[in-house]
Amino acid sequence: MREHGVMRPTCPACGFIAYRNPAPACGVLLQRGGQVLLARRGHEPRKDAWGIPAGFMEYGEHPETTAVREALEETGLRIRLTGLFGVYAGRDDPRTRAVLILYHGKIVGGRLEAGDDASELGWFALDRLPRPMAFRAHREALRDLRRDNQRKAKA
Repeated sequence: MREHGVMRPTCPACGFIAYRNPAPACGVLLQRGGQVLLARRGHEPRKDAWGIPAGFMEYGEHPETTAVREALEETGLRIRLTGLFGVYAGRDDPRTRAVLILYHGKIVGGRLEAGDDASELGWFALDRLPRPMAFRAHREALRDLRRDNQRKAKA
């Protein structure tokens, strides 16, 4: 069945629709001195590629809680969210389609140390990001962050 331009697997006998919805993921953009904190992936998919500290929401978890949890698990840092940055479509993760919700954050404690599925952490200037980047949504978000920072610097 095609509805709103989307094909949905539908049972011809009973009309049941097998929805395949994207999985929500959340992360945080941490900046310091014109640099952004990124994590190198320690596991597949895209092992050894860089990305924004982020991960999938647990069932019943609030997006903000996910972003704070993922930051702690991947970076060892306790953070406070300072605002919503943006929402991105994750179309190139081989596990699932995703909706990536990103926040701005501020470090309030902890010790910078790669953990969970991050093998390395680094602070990078937005015009000198490491390669490869793990996911298109991360590249898009970092492009938007660079533009926002440039616009604010001109104001």
